[in-house]
Amino acid sequence: MTSQQPDLASTSRFFDDHQRATIEAAMARIIPTDDTPGAVEAGTIDFLERYLSGIDYIYAKPDGSGFEELSGKRADAWRQRVEIVRERYVSGVRDLDERARAAHDADFVDLTSDQQDGVLRDLELPDQQQETELAKAEATLYGAPVEPALQQTSAEVDLGFVPLLALHTRQGFYADPIYGGNRNRVGWDVIGFPGPASLAEVHSGRYSTLDYFADDREHPIAKEEAS
Repeated sequence: MTSQQPDLASTSRFFDDHQRATIEAAMARIIPTDDTPGAVEAGTIDFLERYLSGIDYIYAKPDGSGFEELSGKRADAWRQRVEIVRERYVSGVRDLDERARAAHDADFVDLTSDQQDGVLRDLELPDQQQETELAKAEATLYGAPVEPALQQTSAEVDLGFVPLLALHTRQGFYADPIYGGNRNRVGWDVIGFPGPASLAEVHSGRYSTLDYFADDREHPIAKEEAS
């Protein structure tokens, strides 16, 4: 298995045609197409469909040969997590359309780009207000941290629809193509990241990101000791 786009024909579809078109349109507003490819060209909707199809594509094997088979309580936990995310997307599409019809008398997918941006901003507002209230509470309690009801607030199951959409759009744009997105490695190309030919290259040590992230490969402590 290489880091080229996998065959997605065997992946079960979760969204119906309207839901898929709506989510793809919303993703296109998160990473729009301009002078560089955006979410549409990267196939972020395919990344999401593959993720929501079940638990068969959660963890790619380090050697690039496929995906880990989850079982037992681990599999049960992931099924529950995926089901929560599925429900959030279904309700998110419904909310997008309801707000789009109320404001513009049309479904979200049929709006202009500016109108779609406005609907997304309105839908995101409650999440922003919640974050603001938490920050105010922290300041009121002399800087002591306020523990939310769910501890892992950055986990996707704790995110509102728009932040969840933004998270998965970014993941689908930049993740290794084995997960179904980053079609033709366009996400990597946009940031000038060459990427490995396969996960096996990374696993075996034949490929390293060190050259990409560091101009000076010598550890500063070793350099100081040698001087």
